[in-house]
Amino acid sequence: MYYLRIILFPFVAVYFLLIRIRNWFFEKNVFRSKHVNAKIISVGNITVGGSGKTPLVIFLANLLKEEKKKVGVLSRGYGRRTTGYQLVSNGEKIFASVDEAGDEIFYTVNECKIPAAVSENRHKGATRLIRETGINVVLLDDGFQHRWIYRDIDILIFEQRFLSEVAFPNHFLLPTGNLREPFDAVKRADIIVINRKFSSKTDIPDKLKRYFEEKEVFTAYYKTIGFVDMKRKTEYETEEFREQKSLVVAGIAKPFS
Repeated sequence: MYYLRIILFPFVAVYFLLIRIRNWFFEKNVFRSKHVNAKIISVGNITVGGSGKTPLVIFLANLLKEEKKKVGVLSRGYGRRTTGYQLVSNGEKIFASVDEAGDEIFYTVNECKIPAAVSENRHKGATRLIRETGINVVLLDDGFQHRWIYRDIDILIFEQRFLSEVAFPNHFLLPTGNLREPFDAVKRADIIVINRKFSSKTDIPDKLKRYFEEKEVFTAYYKTIGFVDMKRKTEYETEEFREQKSLVVAGIAKPFS
């Protein structure tokens, strides 16, 4: 895989040019973001997978529910076997399977019990979700690059390890590196969340840190609070597994998470 990234390096320039042209069109209002009849909060990143977008969406959804907001989630539905718009839940009943919705949004609705839908077209998807469920706040899961829909708040999340580890090809654009956009795309964000997960690293190189100036920056981390027997729906305290041998199996973007 490492050598393949090197072979694909010439295509980085092509990808860079396409991204720059697209963003320039939006900045000059050649392309225009479309409004919907609700507040839009986008949670996204500029790296490929594994930064913690979905856990942050779940956290925000529960926070907004506590504030008595009518909140729903819209996702592309990565990994699903369907296309087009699909209503996943109205907040009370789930209408789609994991295969039809994708595992991330399915997990979200089970955790939050809120309206949710999947759609490749975020503007049309949000419009329909609002109309069908009556929500007034939409959380866009992985919405940073979907600029056709206007957002009231843009939240950008980074994994701490990505910021700390500057070795080749980590900070290069696709298809050689892990960046979806040049790092200066950070300027579009309103809020930065640095997800330390379980890492003890805190350092951020100055060449990256300067992009965070004048931004609201928050730090997040993961904490193990217990275990769940998915078959029996039984919860266990972490102390019950102390000094026992355990096997960890991960099937996510970055198993370190």
